[in-house]
Amino acid sequence: MDYKIKKFAVLIDGDNAQPTIIENILNEIASLGNAVIKRIYGDFTSPQNASWKKFLQDNAIKPIQQFAYTKGKNATDSALIIDAMDLLYNNKLDGYCLVSSDSDFTGLAIRLRESALTVIGFGSVQTPAPFQKACNQFIITNIFKEKTAKEKEKTKPKPTLLREEQLIKMIVSFINNQKDKKWAAMSEIGSMLKQTIPEFKT
Repeated sequence: MDYKIKKFAVLIDGDNAQPTIIENILNEIASLGNAVIKRIYGDFTSPQNASWKKFLQDNAIKPIQQFAYTKGKNATDSALIIDAMDLLYNNKLDGYCLVSSDSDFTGLAIRLRESALTVIGFGSVQTPAPFQKACNQFIITNIFKEKTAKEKEKTKPKPTLLREEQLIKMIVSFINNQKDKKWAAMSEIGSMLKQTIPEFKT
């Protein structure tokens, strides 16, 4: 087959991201490629991070525990950066998705791009400009917050419509990523969807 699904590592700053929008973020990433690695970093013994548990289980995200040994020092950032560099040399990835609004990851984004990898950032509208510009693409997560709030207001959600929109985005992105053509056989699209969405059936 002459097509390739992009493989991403999704690294989440648990101290700087919102659990209620993580599923929407992962859906967005699924339209761009396959999240082969999903990890979140933080001190999950802390009461403020207790709400992450359900979202991690539901979305198969691996938690990387980081104890706050020293007050004022961010062990989470250091662990995420070290893991990112380890993955750079030990895995054949096409890109990274960095979920954080913290400008401390600016240097990491620049270094990953120097290795010819795609870096997609996810953070709030208040994310400092240097980090946003260091990424190939930066997606403001405030829109996901608004979407989540609207979904809660609905008494009858429409998962089928959301599912169809997601599938269309994935298929269009897949076709646009073809190197030598702007079309794809149905068998290729079906294979891509099965790899990206295990429960998908043709």
